[in-house]
Amino acid sequence: MIEIAIGLGFQRGIRLATLNQAIDSLLESLGPVEVLCLASHLQKSTEPALLELARIQGWPLRLYPSAALARVPVANVSERLCLTLGTPSVAEAAALLAASELSTLPRGKRVRDQGGSGARVDRCPSPTLSALLIPKRIYRGADGKSLTLAAARVERQQPYLPLPP
Repeated sequence: MIEIAIGLGFQRGIRLATLNQAIDSLLESLGPVEVLCLASHLQKSTEPALLELARIQGWPLRLYPSAALARVPVANVSERLCLTLGTPSVAEAAALLAASELSTLPRGKRVRDQGGSGARVDRCPSPTLSALLIPKRIYRGADGKSLTLAAARVERQQPYLPLPP
């Protein structure tokens, strides 16, 4: 089964129902996958709907500061985000960065929730656009709030096994 990280960028005060509907739509388009985590900007660490969604689904959160997100090459650059947050992307960059970090964990190892503390990104391989399964997708909920979503494949690194003598 394909393992993925879902990146989210959204307006403050978004409702849980809107997040659920958007993610359900994204997952429906992917077929059978295992969601390893939700990823977003560090500023979202206190958003009730995101925290509740992660709790209900049992998906850990991986939250990143603007500086970490800005280093990730993305397919869709937002000038507005560059001006307001100092990063050209949240959803795509967060999904790619989380997938890159998770690729270093052995298969089956559970991901721990960061609890909004930020990420250690200096020990993971550089994120690549090839891991992006779903580029930035915009969703508008019944509450009038917009969000962007992206999904990136977690490509586990194969352990090096020496050849037998």
